[in-house]
Amino acid sequence: MISAPPDTHPQADEVLFLPLGGTGEIGMNLNLYGHDGHWLMVDLGITFGGDAFPDYDVLMADPAFIVSRRQRLAGIVLTHAHEDHVGAVAYLWKRLKCPVYATPFTAAIARYKLARAGLDGVPVQELPLGARFEAGPFGVEYIGMTHSIPEPNALLITTPAGAVFHTGDWKLDDGPVIGERYDITRLRLLRREPVLAMVCDSTNAVVAGSTGSEAGLLAPLREIVDAAAGRVVVTSFASNVARLVTLARVAEATGRRFGVIGQAMERMVAVARATGYWPADLPELVDARHLGYLPREEVLAACTGSQGEPRSALSRMAADSHRDILLDPGDTVIFSSKLIPGNERPVQQVQARLRALGCELVTDTDAHVHVSGHPAAEDLKRLYDWVQPPAVVPTHGTPRHLRANADIARGCHVPRVAVVANGDVCRLTGDGPQVLGQVPTGRLALDTDGRLAPVPAGVLAEMRAAVG
Repeated sequence: MISAPPDTHPQADEVLFLPLGGTGEIGMNLNLYGHDGHWLMVDLGITFGGDAFPDYDVLMADPAFIVSRRQRLAGIVLTHAHEDHVGAVAYLWKRLKCPVYATPFTAAIARYKLARAGLDGVPVQELPLGARFEAGPFGVEYIGMTHSIPEPNALLITTPAGAVFHTGDWKLDDGPVIGERYDITRLRLLRREPVLAMVCDSTNAVVAGSTGSEAGLLAPLREIVDAAAGRVVVTSFASNVARLVTLARVAEATGRRFGVIGQAMERMVAVARATGYWPADLPELVDARHLGYLPREEVLAACTGSQGEPRSALSRMAADSHRDILLDPGDTVIFSSKLIPGNERPVQQVQARLRALGCELVTDTDAHVHVSGHPAAEDLKRLYDWVQPPAVVPTHGTPRHLRANADIARGCHVPRVAVVANGDVCRLTGDGPQVLGQVPTGRLALDTDGRLAPVPAGVLAEMRAAVG
C-alpha cells in the first residue's frame, strides 16, 4: 500500500479529494475536500451490518484522519437527509466540533438526531435552497437535484485553485411528487465554471436506460390496491416522503383510509409537515393506534421494515405481535422498495412469515411498485453531456459500480477519469486527477452500550471482501 505523508497538507494551488467512506462501497459516506491548509467535510453517514455481520448493527467510517486535524476542518456540509449521509453526525460530532450546514429539511432531521444524543447546542446552520456561502477558504453552492427524499442537493465547491462539482445522490425526475425539479439551467451552466472534476454518484451505473419518475407509481399502485379485498400494507423506506404522498393519493382515490406505522416513518411525516413538503389537500392521516379498528377493506397503511429489520413494524406484523394492527388471510403486503444487498435473508424470513399468515405479497419483481432514487446509465450520460467536466471521479458504489460509471464517463468523451478508493488522496488540478497516496481507513461500530469501537482488522477485511 502506498502511504501518504502523515502530515498531508493541502496546498494553495490544488484541491484534494479524500473519501474516508462511501467510495468502493454503498453507505456511510464521508468525503473530504482540502485546499490551502483547510478541509471541508461533505456528508457523514452510517450503514448497517446486515445479516452478514449481525454483531455490527450500526457502522460508520472512522474519521481518525480528520479528527487529528479538526482545527483545520471548516465544517460539515450535508447534501440530504438519508441515513448514509447524515446518520453519523450525532455519533461523531463531539470528535469534530465544527459547524454543520444543511438546507431546511435536512437541518430538521440533523437537529432531531443531535437532540436525541443530548447535543442541542451543535451549530447547525440552516440555509435556503440554492444558497451560496463560505466555509473557510471554500465557497459552496447548493444546486437542487431530485432523489427519493426532499431537498437533495449537489454542491459546487469553489476555491481559487478551481472548483469541484459533487453530485451527492441524484436522479433526473421530470415529475417529482414533492419538491422542485432538478435545476437544469444551473447544471447546464456548470460547463462555464472552472470545474476541475465532477465527483459523481455511481449507485445505479450498472443499470441500463433511465431511472423512472416517482410520479409513474401512482397508477400501478392504485391498480393493485383497487384489486385488493382486505387490508393493504405497503412497506417502503421511511425517508421516501414522496412515496408516502403517492400512497395517500392512492388511498383517497380508492376510498381507503391512510396511516403510517413505525416511528421513523411518523417522524418523516412530521418533518415534512413542518417544512412544507406534506400537501395540505391530503385527507388527515389515521393514527396508527386506530387503524386496527377500521374495516379491513378501508385500510391502506405504510410501514417501516422493507429491509427485514427485526424491530420494525412489518417484522412485528409478520410475527403476529404488532400492538396496533394484525394481518389476516387475504390481506395484501406490497414491498415498495429495493432490496439492499446483504438483507436478503431477513427479508425472505419476513416474507415467509407473511405468506404463512395467508397474506398476498407484491414485490418489485411482480409489478411496478418501486422506482430508484439514483441515476441509471442514460441519466449519467445526460448529466455528463450538460456539465462536460474535464475529469470524473466516480464515488458512492462498490468497485463494480465505480468501474461502470468510469466506463460511461469515458464513453461520453470525458478527458480524464480516476477510479479511487476510500483513503486515496486524490489531487485535483487542471492537469487532471492524480492519486498521491493513501491514508489509513477503518470503520467504527456501535456496541450494545452505545459506545463506538473500531471494527477488528479481521472483520474489516471480511467486510471489504464481501463488497467485491
